[in-house]
Amino acid sequence: MAAKNDRTPRRRVDARSSIERITAAGRTVLGKGEGSLEQIAAEAGVGIATLYRHFPNREAVVRAVLEDILDTDLIPLVERAAHSPHTRQALQEIATLLLDLITEERGLVTFASNFADVAVDVLQRFSASLHPLLVRAQQAGEIRPDLTAEDIPHFLVMAVAGLALPGTTPSLRARFITLLFDSLNPADATALPPLRTGEDDLRTAVGNVTRA
Repeated sequence: MAAKNDRTPRRRVDARSSIERITAAGRTVLGKGEGSLEQIAAEAGVGIATLYRHFPNREAVVRAVLEDILDTDLIPLVERAAHSPHTRQALQEIATLLLDLITEERGLVTFASNFADVAVDVLQRFSASLHPLLVRAQQAGEIRPDLTAEDIPHFLVMAVAGLALPGTTPSLRARFITLLFDSLNPADATALPPLRTGEDDLRTAVGNVTRA
């Protein structure tokens, strides 16, 4: 019994190491453009069976890569922006960095057939981190008051669908990110319709764009 217990932590360490290597390999392979699960396994130095044990499909790899982008590159930026006196500017810089990072993984958007679904789910956690910044920007009159934390993932994925595709230049992304954020607080904005649970129109539309 003792020998079995001794092996269990080792197996957990090995599994965690494999997951980390496969995630890093996913970023490397997708950073080069289109890739395959076999290429990611080879880059990670694991067999394809090991990859499938931890990542049963392409969507699982995309989720892991997105979560790594959030944890490694974006959450620390959000924490540093917590006391920024220019909250809307901080939000805009974070959104711009997200687009830049996803664009660097050139094959990420097209690797999974339902990238929009995975991205919205992952960004739900990110939106919780952004919520205090959103509230402060609204209190300062920098962002319309009827925008909610639940809107943020959809807003970001909409931007990703249009601005993180191959061939989009940094200057074009900067131009339209500025335009998108200006639209969040127009002087004569029409009140947003209520968000109804179960309506996936935006997610479906973005999914169609990413699959086109």
